[in-house]
Amino acid sequence: MGTAAYSLRSLVDKWLAPTQRKPAHLVQIGRTQVSRSRFVRFAGQTSVGFVTIVFFRHDDGSWCVFPPRGKVPAMRQIRSDR
Repeated sequence: MGTAAYSLRSLVDKWLAPTQRKPAHLVQIGRTQVSRSRFVRFAGQTSVGFVTIVFFRHDDGSWCVFPPRGKVPAMRQIRSDR
């Protein structure tokens, strides 16, 4: 199953396991400076202590804990009939 099958809510539930006594809080919404990719930052109390996790939106619509790859310059050949 691809990562696009998981919603942001299900990923927050998976990573932070929020409850009524220990809810997950949305801390920040924004875009990265270089690639302008969307990200959201959640914080919550887990069994190991207070945790903050950043989720990044990828081009395929999926949310992941790692940022999307940046667009790299590409070379192409243009035929010149001069």
